[in-house]
Amino acid sequence: MHNYPTKILLAFGETISGNNKIFKWLLENGYPELAALSRAITGSEEAFSWLMKNGYPHLAALDHAIDNRPQAREWLVKNHYELLVLFADACNERPEAAKWFRDHDLNIFLLLAQKIITFRNNQTFDYHKLHF
Repeated sequence: MHNYPTKILLAFGETISGNNKIFKWLLENGYPELAALSRAITGSEEAFSWLMKNGYPHLAALDHAIDNRPQAREWLVKNHYELLVLFADACNERPEAAKWFRDHDLNIFLLLAQKIITFRNNQTFDYHKLHF
């Protein structure tokens, strides 16, 4: 994720906040993996599968690491995706990860992590909407 321009990462963050216009722009302008990642983070299994099938297993693992799944984090570590490990840790509110991003002047990742934290904290579970 470090290779994306800051403005593209900002756009990605807006899709986490629910901006469908920017989601569509990412999808149609060469960043379908970020569009899929944003949907996977917000709960789409279809988007997760798309990441896996289209050559982005590291982003699929990031999604699961953000969900605090240890195997996904371990996969990222094993495959040398250090930045993604730190990003997942920041999304899981680990202070040492936030410090690392601040120390390396990568505050964009702290902004993105906060958007993901806010999204996750504002989710409510409604058993009436379960699909059987």
